Amino acid sequence: MEFNELMPAIAGMTWQHLVMIAVGLTLIFLAVKKQYEPTLLLPMGFGAILVNFPFSAVLTQVQGGETIVGALNVLFDAGIATELFPLLIFIAIGAMIDFSPLFQRPSLLLFGAAAQFGIFITMILATLFGFDLKQAASIGIIGAADGPTSIIVANQFAKDLLPAISVAAYSYMALVPIIQPPVIKLLTSKKERQMHMKTNSNKKVSRTTLVLFPIVITILAGLIAPSSLALIGFLMFGNLIRECGVLNSLSQTAQKEL
Repeated sequence: MEFNELMPAIAGMTWQHLVMIAVGLTLIFLAVKKQYEPTLLLPMGFGAILVNFPFSAVLTQVQGGETIVGALNVLFDAGIATELFPLLIFIAIGAMIDFSPLFQRPSLLLFGAAAQFGIFITMILATLFGFDLKQAASIGIIGAADGPTSIIVANQFAKDLLPAISVAAYSYMALVPIIQPPVIKLLTSKKERQMHMKTNSNKKVSRTTLVLFPIVITILAGLIAPSSLALIGFLMFGNLIRECGVLNSLSQTAQKEL
């Protein structure tokens, strides 16, 4: 029996596979040892190892003229291609969001609006590098620091870039604890970093306001941008579960287990 038949994975291994396996091990190390975003880096790292073994049953393979459907391909087709998984994640995110500080201090909205300039700057730069408008939009949306949104936009506008955009978005989010401190130290003084931001925590926000907010936002999104209704609607539904006060167990499930 030839070695290729006895050890097909070793025979088919290339240096690119080894590099990606090393990347996966590094991500697992950062997640376990350094505790950098373990919920993101640990599955990403293990997944990078799984998919980089030749002839693995994890991915769809053609062997001997027969197509063997991989488990990850089934999950991808059922959850990512249909956009189901990102929408479920948005319900969970909505259930975790507390909009009370926004109502207590509406000026905070300006900070969120200013952050979106990065998306448009990235879009412009992407077009200068030769990407078409839809591809540039898919790349730029990574600046929203939101994995599910990046996946949905890329799935609609640039499916060929979906794997790269997904990895870039989640890696960017996971590595914020590593990237952010040196940038903050570079751009601010020690005195500025010691400033204490005052909050209007004494200003109470009525339950009626918090319940009406996700409903009103959903209606406005449906009227102004119907194509965004899946994302915004599921996000606001998760927030409504949190604020309605009658679905506490479901709210906790969405915030934790989901």
